[in-house]
Amino acid sequence: MSDTDDLVEIEQLLGRYAVSMTRGDVDRVLAVFTADGSYSAFGDTYPLDEFPALVAAAPKGLFLVGTPVIELDGDAATGTQPLCFVEHARHEMRIGYYDDTYARTPDGWRLRTRAMTFIRRSGDHDSGRPHAFTRS
Repeated sequence: MSDTDDLVEIEQLLGRYAVSMTRGDVDRVLAVFTADGSYSAFGDTYPLDEFPALVAAAPKGLFLVGTPVIELDGDAATGTQPLCFVEHARHEMRIGYYDDTYARTPDGWRLRTRAMTFIRRSGDHDSGRPHAFTRS
């Protein structure tokens, strides 16, 4: 497989994440991660078994993502992808970016880690305030 093929596959993976989040399809979102994958935001890191409850507690809306910058390194990669989230009821926006790690698996490229950084009106970049999600 060429570097171009790998980049296109990862970009499609990230597209599936954004579309699945927009549609509220948590099973398809989970499918883009490795089995040991995690998501970090709101001052914490969440393993995949907590992801459905985290998504259920989150605002719903449109996930608009930009072209990622990806660095390939054999069967691993890192990347950053810009995000503009538009909440569905009031059309309020949140902007920021994801910092990712990827792994090539027998089923193709998957996200291993995804960490959200929000860009505030003040210009500050941070992982967000504690979320409405409460761990049980």
